[in-house]
Amino acid sequence: MVNVVVMGAAGRMGRAILSVCASDDEVRVVGAVEAPDNSAVGSEIEGVKVTSDLSSVIKEADVVIDFTHPEATLKALEVCRGEGVGMVIGTTGFKEEGRKAIEETSVSIPIVFSPNMSVGVNLLFKLVYEVAKVLGDGYDVEIVEVHHRFKKDAPSGTALKLAQMVADALGRDLDRDMVSGRKGMVGERGSSEIGVFAIRAGDVVGEHTVIFGGLGERLELVHKAHSRETFARGAVRAAKWLKGKEPGLYTMWDVLGIS
Repeated sequence: MVNVVVMGAAGRMGRAILSVCASDDEVRVVGAVEAPDNSAVGSEIEGVKVTSDLSSVIKEADVVIDFTHPEATLKALEVCRGEGVGMVIGTTGFKEEGRKAIEETSVSIPIVFSPNMSVGVNLLFKLVYEVAKVLGDGYDVEIVEVHHRFKKDAPSGTALKLAQMVADALGRDLDRDMVSGRKGMVGERGSSEIGVFAIRAGDVVGEHTVIFGGLGERLELVHKAHSRETFARGAVRAAKWLKGKEPGLYTMWDVLGIS
């Protein structure tokens, strides 16, 4: 049995995670946390009372699952480090200093940090790397992601991870070679460019398309999420895997045994 605390409990992902936990006999939710000004504080979700104070519920926890926003995640990270409790972090949109803080904290506690907890997307990461390796520099790579109109960061963390897989496979510098917008007379496409483009519309849960365009053919790898449950199940799977692990920074590849 793994005891978990769910951050962002009243949000779309938080509610999905709590629902998955409620149907899993190997998981017990010992706390649900929201921002102090959230109307859900003091109410119950899936039979768990929502609080605004992580410190008040973390004592019983083995793992904290966090899908919130960078500022809230980093505050929770400090609490978890102080209590020696591991974290599953699915929050995206971190700046370099935030990613560094997570890496430094992983020396003290075990952390699973992934921009996407879906099993299918993590297989996509692997496939994109392998395909880019085989196709090499003769194919143009463009990544298109589609999410709901409420998503705050762009491009998505998943799209950036896909782009990084391509850059790693081809020996490119993503900071230099990523293009996230084109307008006007931009000239011929550069051979080292990795295009990453974001679409925000309606209630789309998440779609990612990686295009490898060659002269005479095109290969596309596509993942479409039909509901947030796929991310929630991955996060809960990660929490169960993380219990008892040594301090370190892990990814969903570690959880899934992908090498």
